[in-house]
Amino acid sequence: MLQTEKQYVQWQDNGITRNTLWLSESNQPPPARIVMVDDQTTADEAYRFACEGTSMLWRGDFHNARQLLQALTRRIERTEQRKISKAAKSGKPVTDSAVIPNIFHQQRLVQAQRARVLSRLLLELDAGYVSRLRRAPELSAACTAAFGELDESCLISFRDLQGALGAAQWREKGVPINALELSIFPHYGVFAPTRHEYVQLLLDAALPDQHELAFDIGTGTGLLAVILAQRGVKQVVATDLNPRALACAADNLQRLELTSVELQQADLFPTQQPLANLIVCNPPWLPAKPSSPLEYAVYDAKSAMLRGFLQGVGKHLAPHGEVWLILSDLAEHLQLRTREELLGWFAEAGLAVKYRLDTQPKHGRSQDKSDPLYAARSAEVTSLWCLICVGKN
Repeated sequence: MLQTEKQYVQWQDNGITRNTLWLSESNQPPPARIVMVDDQTTADEAYRFACEGTSMLWRGDFHNARQLLQALTRRIERTEQRKISKAAKSGKPVTDSAVIPNIFHQQRLVQAQRARVLSRLLLELDAGYVSRLRRAPELSAACTAAFGELDESCLISFRDLQGALGAAQWREKGVPINALELSIFPHYGVFAPTRHEYVQLLLDAALPDQHELAFDIGTGTGLLAVILAQRGVKQVVATDLNPRALACAADNLQRLELTSVELQQADLFPTQQPLANLIVCNPPWLPAKPSSPLEYAVYDAKSAMLRGFLQGVGKHLAPHGEVWLILSDLAEHLQLRTREELLGWFAEAGLAVKYRLDTQPKHGRSQDKSDPLYAARSAEVTSLWCLICVGKN
């Protein structure tokens, strides 16, 4: 497991005190209070327990636990509709730039509360991720792939377990990348490239005249490295700090039989490498604090990764080399960052814009007029910024 330090939860089982491993990949703390629930527990009772901060250890049928979680979700959604804002309740899109960031932060708080409530439905699993519940499916393969080997019993939220099972399905069927006529297979804890409008930008951008060596910073599933290798870059060094991402990228490279990509665990830039002709990065797009490790690919608190990348990229770029930065402007429409700030960071890093390629969003949320942030989402533009280092060109 990727947890650096094991946590245990103490609870009562028929009058016997148990001390069991607490397994939470969503960073939820060990439960302070646990009650036993089963098929006779109503959704209203469970919702009351969850809202009070009481966790529920399920002792009934496995499929009924899934139905209970769905019922809890419906109750939470009804509550959320009353909290989002007057504009959200009326179904009208928010267009006031002063209101938009408040709606965004309110939605984030609501999402965090939803995660806390839903995480309070628990299961007990034996060593090897074996469940004793009626009609429980085989869990071992999916859980081992997600969490690592388990040689003792544990308590886990049903929601985290569903995440592992869902990830196993993604890993099996893959995400089709139509522009490349191939599929990418994400692993648990690695952001799935379900939005891939930017792929065409990478295919349309002209490679630098010299493109023997390229770096892919924060490779994730390895998709950008795959594109560079397929476009004829002789050697690609792809980095990531997340061991799961590196394992995922290695899996995808092996499936595609690409041997020109080297993977390296690093915080941003690779070590012991010559200067690169091309450096590509698709950082998290929104400068907000991640609420769990699974959100690191989406949220970048205070734009720390983006700014670190821009400040350091010039030291790793060969003369006449190029930087391709893949970035959405959704943060600008949400009033979380301005275009002036972004351009200022370019200038501070000694970078100039050579050109920019843009594409419009195609995902469902950008078309959903009932979304209170529809005005921001529908106006979103994803860009490939081609940057050059002023002192090297």
